[in-house]
Amino acid sequence: MSSSDSNVRAARTPTVAVTGAASGVGALLTERLAASEEIKRVIALDERRGETSEAQWHTLDVRDPAIADRLRNDGDAVDVVVHLALDLDLETDPTARTALNVRGTQTVLTAAAAAGVPRVILCTSTMVYGALPDNDVPLAEDAELRATAEATAVGDLLEIERLARRAPRAHPGLNVTVVRPSVLVGAGMDTALTRYFESPRLLVVADSRPCWQFCHVEDLVSALEFAVLEKADGEMAVGCDGWLEQEEVEELTGIRRMELPSAVALGAASRLHRLGLTPSPAGDLAYTMHPWVVSGARLHDAGWRPRWTNEEVLAELLEEVSGRHTLAGRRLGRTEAATAAGAGATVALLGTAALVRRARKRRGL
Repeated sequence: MSSSDSNVRAARTPTVAVTGAASGVGALLTERLAASEEIKRVIALDERRGETSEAQWHTLDVRDPAIADRLRNDGDAVDVVVHLALDLDLETDPTARTALNVRGTQTVLTAAAAAGVPRVILCTSTMVYGALPDNDVPLAEDAELRATAEATAVGDLLEIERLARRAPRAHPGLNVTVVRPSVLVGAGMDTALTRYFESPRLLVVADSRPCWQFCHVEDLVSALEFAVLEKADGEMAVGCDGWLEQEEVEELTGIRRMELPSAVALGAASRLHRLGLTPSPAGDLAYTMHPWVVSGARLHDAGWRPRWTNEEVLAELLEEVSGRHTLAGRRLGRTEAATAAGAGATVALLGTAALVRRARKRRGL
């Protein structure tokens, strides 16, 4: 290879910084980019060092303004930052979660602009579209974001979306890409939507129309790499092609349904969460009631395709949650799980109501 060819290749291979690089999706992306011949260098940022030795590691909190110095990378300009240092854990204190998610994103965007980084890629969720009975099936990527802050971490994700839209005005020259995966499965994902499949019965709200669209973490990583290499930009939804109706999900999983009137289901979910008995607010239930599937046309038009189908991802999810037992979003111990499994849907619901009554009695409500 000639010297001129080497220079051209170097100009086309970006230096990429990844936040949240030590675990989850961030770790998978860091490993993939570090092994790619299309990437010049990977700068890995996290509170602890990860396992990808080929990356250049810096340990820090993404809310630390010193991140701007790390992005300058000793004179070797960073071309793109992929911000994946988010906490969407059901068990995290909501105030602490928001402090990391929102302030961290603000700091990364400001630091990127200060360091002269031209592009930032953020990752939210298709949950930001909202789960509503009048949603188009599928939704276009430029559909209005109609979610509310009533579901787990969705308020944080909506604020991140607002920051993404304001950033180019606040920081002229900064380009922001937003990647929105559907229900994520793999790499230890634990959400209200994956826990839905840990229940002895699948809760179905009467007269609702659930539609299920999954995204394997490997496909998300592939889509993020696509965005890093500027093969697609803007607002992009990532997920399996198509979707599964509730009846198909029940047939594939072999788990029978428990059907409840809307008022009963939402009322119970609200009370259980208010009393601290379940980590999931009532707003999470909407995503098991109404459609919020997306077309993913922008990535498809750019030539990207998912490797996984909805059926394959659901099968892997069932393997991952095997042996776990959840009722109303609350993980059960072995004794509780055995009781719930043997009692059936009606007794399980009565047991949940009993939990509410006991909690009220203790608290004098």
